[in-house]
Amino acid sequence: MPALPAPRAERSVSTDESLTRAEELLARVEAARAELEQLSTGEGGSPERAIELLGELSELAKAVEEELTKAQRAAEADAQS
Repeated sequence: MPALPAPRAERSVSTDESLTRAEELLARVEAARAELEQLSTGEGGSPERAIELLGELSELAKAVEEELTKAQRAAEADAQS
C-alpha cells in the first residue's frame, strides 16, 4: 500500500526547514570566504589553512545545493496538491 502524502503543513515546514538550513550554510560559506580572504591579504598566511578552507567551501556548497533541492521538491509537491 503506497504511503499517503504528508499533510500540507508538514511539507511547508520541510520547505522552511530546508531554506533555513541553506541560509545557515550560506552564513558559514561567507565566514569561510572571509577567513580565506584574510589569509590571502595578510603576511604569513597558512597555505595549509587555505587548503582546508577551500575544502570546507566545497563541502558547504554541496550541502547548500542539497538543501535547496529539497526545498524545491517540497515546494513543487505542495503546489501539486
